[in-house]
Amino acid sequence: MNVDLTKILPYGDTLGDGIVQLSFTLPVALSGAAKEAARQLAAGMGLEEAAVVHAEAISDRFSFYVVYAKCRQGVDLTRVVVSEANTTVLAKAEVDEFIRQRLGRKLNVLGACIESDAHTVGIDAIMNMKGFNGHKGLESYHEINAINMGAQVACEELIRKAYEHQADAILISQVVTQKNIHVTNLTKLADMLEAEGLRDKVLLVVGGPRISHELAKELGYDAGFGPNTYAEHVASFLVQELKEKLAEQNGGPLN
Repeated sequence: MNVDLTKILPYGDTLGDGIVQLSFTLPVALSGAAKEAARQLAAGMGLEEAAVVHAEAISDRFSFYVVYAKCRQGVDLTRVVVSEANTTVLAKAEVDEFIRQRLGRKLNVLGACIESDAHTVGIDAIMNMKGFNGHKGLESYHEINAINMGAQVACEELIRKAYEHQADAILISQVVTQKNIHVTNLTKLADMLEAEGLRDKVLLVVGGPRISHELAKELGYDAGFGPNTYAEHVASFLVQELKEKLAEQNGGPLN
């Protein structure tokens, strides 16, 4: 199958047909006029042959729609540049061995959902022994002291814990993103760590459904991880960053 990488289109039934599925909520009661409004809204986005294939009332003032349509606007994949954390995924034994040999003690890692965020699925998947989807968490690493602080942790409490445990790394999960509250929370933590003189002493990592490496770097973090990230990705990043820091301190590369 030959695909023109200079004009990538969505795939529906056949290659290059541009078929997309769009869902959204309108702040109006369900009606024939509301359905037509949903169709016209999709058409106004530049989508062709828009059709409302599902509509239902959410309440007497809100309604939900699913629209099928054709997208003719392609994207040149050869020109796409993505900022990602450069990490070679290491085996658990490799991570443990590096920490044992180079650090000479356990790596202290704090994990938390900060401020108002109460969703622990992400941080639990990375931190807890059982992990997620067959991928064990950081608690399963012999040379990592993984401390999961859970949900709705105030930045002040997290920093206090970082002092108490002499944290080498802080992992933050942000799932709630309404009105960009995750950006506010993450900025607050980075600023407080800077004010406390801790920012350069810890590796600061954030993950979540709307987190990218580019956004994380903009907010002052060392790395950002999105969906489909597991403990081995985070652990590998931490030890490889630690390797670079140790090399800088010793004035040369570490093998």
